[in-house]
Order: sequence, then C-alpha cells, then structure tokens
Amino acid sequence: MGRKKQVAADKRKEDMKKVAIAKLNDCPTSPRKMRLVADMVRGVDVFKAMNMLKHSSKEASVRVEKLLRSAIANWEAKNEGLNADEASLVVKEIYVDSASMLKRLQTAPQGRAYRVRKRSNHVTLIVDSAK
Repeated sequence: MGRKKQVAADKRKEDMKKVAIAKLNDCPTSPRKMRLVADMVRGVDVFKAMNMLKHSSKEASVRVEKLLRSAIANWEAKNEGLNADEASLVVKEIYVDSASMLKRLQTAPQGRAYRVRKRSNHVTLIVDSAK
C-alpha cells in the first residue's frame, strides 16, 4: 500500500471510531413503510428522535426506536468516558435497503393465481456527535 492510501485509510479508521453504527437485517416490513419513519428521524437529535418514535402511530417506529437505542449503546461503548446526554448526538445517517422477498400465491378468479410478494428490508443507522 502506498503512503497516500495508508494515510487515507488511517484517517478513515480514526473517523469511524467516533461514530456508532447499528443495523437491523431482514425486518419483515416493506421498505416503503420503513422509509417514511426513517425520513422522520434523519438529522434529528437522538433524544428528540426517540420521543418522536415513541409517540408515532406507525408500526415500523417501534423497530427503529429499538435500533436507535442500540446505536446509542454502541456509541457509549466506543466512547467510554463520555455520556450520551452531554455529547449532543444526532442521527447522522439512516437508510433503508430492500431485502429478500417471500413469494406466495393467492387464489384468483377463474382458476388463476396471483403472486403476493411479502417484502422485507435492512435498516442502517449511524449516530455521531454534532460538531
């Protein structure tokens, strides 16, 4: 590895030590419904986001709230001397990717069958201190 690549890799590793990542894989909710909740909390302070998710009527908000708690715990584990309350954490990134689909058949009129696609998704949440 060349010197420039080594310096860039070291800088990237140092930056990743400050952020906390939490992932939720194969969540049995359609990605479209999950993105509505993800858009709601993107870029918001984590404790304000927790409050928004707790009072949301969407079913996906329960899963995102649990994922956000996990990301906060991961951040506290990486930064042992610091407290999440005083660090002013924000949801830096949150994105929803589609996962595998369960394909089922539903009976239809005149001997036909319609395909039902039960969708699932992957959610990735990144928490960082706002500076």
